[in-house]
Amino acid sequence: MKTATLGPLGEVSRLTLGGGGIGQIWGENTHEEAVATLKAALDGGITVLDAAPMYRNCEQFIGEAFGGRLPVGVKVTTKCQLGTPGPGEAEEILTASLAASLQAMRLERIDLFFLHSNIHADGFAYAHGNDSRDRFSTTWSTYVNEVVPAFEALKAQGRIGAWGVTGIGEPAAVLSALGHDPKPDAVQAIANLMDSAGALRRYAGPERAREIAATAKARGVGVMGIRAVQAGALTAAIDREMSPNYPDRKDYDRAASFRALCAEWGEDPAVAAHRYALSMPNIDTVVLGVKNRAELAQCLAAEAASPMDAKQIAAIDALDLVVA
Repeated sequence: MKTATLGPLGEVSRLTLGGGGIGQIWGENTHEEAVATLKAALDGGITVLDAAPMYRNCEQFIGEAFGGRLPVGVKVTTKCQLGTPGPGEAEEILTASLAASLQAMRLERIDLFFLHSNIHADGFAYAHGNDSRDRFSTTWSTYVNEVVPAFEALKAQGRIGAWGVTGIGEPAAVLSALGHDPKPDAVQAIANLMDSAGALRRYAGPERAREIAATAKARGVGVMGIRAVQAGALTAAIDREMSPNYPDRKDYDRAASFRALCAEWGEDPAVAAHRYALSMPNIDTVVLGVKNRAELAQCLAAEAASPMDAKQIAAIDALDLVVA
């Protein structure tokens, strides 16, 4: 498998195994298949496992699959969905979350610890769900005054190798985080042909996903591309129930022309979507949402194929599917 440099973390595989599918949030999966998929990912050349406690059983499966002894060169991430706690509480919450993740995965340290909340400017109002913003989003003052110092302390203690932010929040705040010192070591940024975060988007205005990735790279921050198939919207068929008005379902309906184009090419839409994401500039590694070995094999094949050529990329871009 091809590799890239993920900021200060160094060389990593171009694909990362995401924990959402393994942990069963992207559809049903068996315990046995999840563990087998983890092992198959490493056999296929993947060197990064992207875990989180909110991915249901993912961290426990990692602990079981490898018994706390990851192969040399394999890196592991985890996350904390902090929100905005009371004053002075962030460090304790982050530290406790990390400890629980380490225990579940049977590890003494992790390579990369993400703030998995949105970040918003003090006083910012979300277009959707603003009444519960303290649950899913972290204020700028909390980020600067509490989160960053807590992450830096965990690095100094050797419990994490690096830290990062999930760049799905209000874009101006994400860009501010990338411009702040100390800066994150990595960012998870939307990387799909629609530039869509789907149901994760709670703010009004453009998503600016490619600007976030470009800014990160210019600052020496590693970029992990997420939602390559936009929660199933860029696959042949969504494999779980969704309301017709759900954002990810709306994206699926909008992507009908993409599926038609893939049919002309004789290519599976999921493979084409992953090839597109892997061809995007400024993306170091693409995080997979697969839940079993069959889906994993499809993604490994997409990575092994030659990069998507300029004509194919232009044909996809001409479909005008980018979310405004």
